[in-house]
Amino acid sequence: MESGPSTVAVTPPLVLVCDDIESIRDIIRINLELEGFDVLEAVDGHEAMSHLIDPSARVPDVILLDAQTPRRDGWWAIAAIRSHPRLRDVPTILVTASTSAHDRSEAALAGFDAFVAKPFDPVELVEVVSRLAADGRPSAPAQ
Repeated sequence: MESGPSTVAVTPPLVLVCDDIESIRDIIRINLELEGFDVLEAVDGHEAMSHLIDPSARVPDVILLDAQTPRRDGWWAIAAIRSHPRLRDVPTILVTASTSAHDRSEAALAGFDAFVAKPFDPVELVEVVSRLAADGRPSAPAQ
């Protein structure tokens, strides 16, 4: 009996995009979907965490957070993510218009794995997301 090629269902990487500006979420979503990612959207840190802590929901492969959103911002969300056992190892990117060296330093201290400045090049953003989705969180330096 001859069998055909085996097919293995491959689940596309899931990215949570949190930004209060719909057009920015749309740009990110479209570019990621074109590269084969599944995308979940949230308008602020509160909505993002509601998705993330749902035990029946799939944990994203990468999370993008805007620094400044209503209700709960990306700074609040990264603290919640890094303290949650199910989420602490998910690679997280800060996407923000605040681009000073101080902001970059604070982002690293808060636990972000990458920093993308607005306005961003969609190709570069997809490259960063793809790298983190494939490689996971970079190892934290020994303290």
